[in-house]
Amino acid sequence: MSVTQTVEVPPDRRLVVDVPREVPTGPVVLTFTPMKAPGDAEGRPPPIKERGFGCAKGQFRISEDFDEPLEDFKDYM
Repeated sequence: MSVTQTVEVPPDRRLVVDVPREVPTGPVVLTFTPMKAPGDAEGRPPPIKERGFGCAKGQFRISEDFDEPLEDFKDYM
């Protein structure tokens, strides 16, 4: 029996593979075949663009009363 499953290798290089129920338990042979990524001819992914300071400016708003005491905690103050 042969089963093919495509997985992404994370930076910590630990894999969790879900094995289909039809695969019998016992010893198995895993074969790793690197796939070419869309990044370059070597199969490396494109470099991650570094985010600069302030790149999320204007995407979040904080209410005017953010620092005011909460009603729920009045008993403790």
